[in-house]
Amino acid sequence: MATQQALAGKVALVTGASRGIGAAIAHRLAAEGATVLVNYGRSKDEADAVVADICASGGHATAIQADVGNPAQVRALFAEIDRNHGGKLDILVNNAGVFLTGSVADVSDADYETTFNVNVRGLFEVTRAAIPRLPDGGRIINIGSILGERIPWPGISTYSASKFAVAGLTRGWARDLAPRKITVNCVQPGPIDTYMNPSDAAVNAFADTQRMQIALGEFGTADDVAAMVGFLAGPDAAFITGTTQTVDGGVIA
Repeated sequence: MATQQALAGKVALVTGASRGIGAAIAHRLAAEGATVLVNYGRSKDEADAVVADICASGGHATAIQADVGNPAQVRALFAEIDRNHGGKLDILVNNAGVFLTGSVADVSDADYETTFNVNVRGLFEVTRAAIPRLPDGGRIINIGSILGERIPWPGISTYSASKFAVAGLTRGWARDLAPRKITVNCVQPGPIDTYMNPSDAAVNAFADTQRMQIALGEFGTADDVAAMVGFLAGPDAAFITGTTQTVDGGVIA
């Protein structure tokens, strides 16, 4: 565990934290001293493994199931936080998301609805529920995407639109919550080596195409994204709000 506990005594909720970027964020916040609520939708075993790893390293974490795309389950999530954690919440990381593709002519109604239910409405519902539980000076960190700024290939318009919305909500909420000194920022990953987007061209036909766009020449890691989240969650970022922080190795430079 980290020797400097910048988040000691804080409670952080990370949605979609059973694997990939969400799991890395959970580990990072726990290493900084936070008690982490590891939200998952369906991957209970993976969420339990994240919690076990954090606890084995001397940290504190609990897994909580909820599909953030379902408002009823979001209400149940916060009821559990109230019941088992005294309603205490200092940091919210909206990481849960889906990546479904299809051109405007081909995308199904179901995929369109799922994308916006999880990526936008889910983020909205979780944040709205969190606000009365956050203290003045709390932190909200939304995980967006550089695809919310540029669309480099066809077939991702629905996903990109959802991430445009995440950036827009971030800016608006920063204004809404400024009187309480609650900061709201958006972290926008670029090509990150995860289960959803592996850097290995043998298993990801688009890996080399993405790699050619990266100024630094290689995919980033989930820990690179988690490092930015850890900074924004900490005391040194108290005067940063309403921003989009890009972690992409220079793709959109």
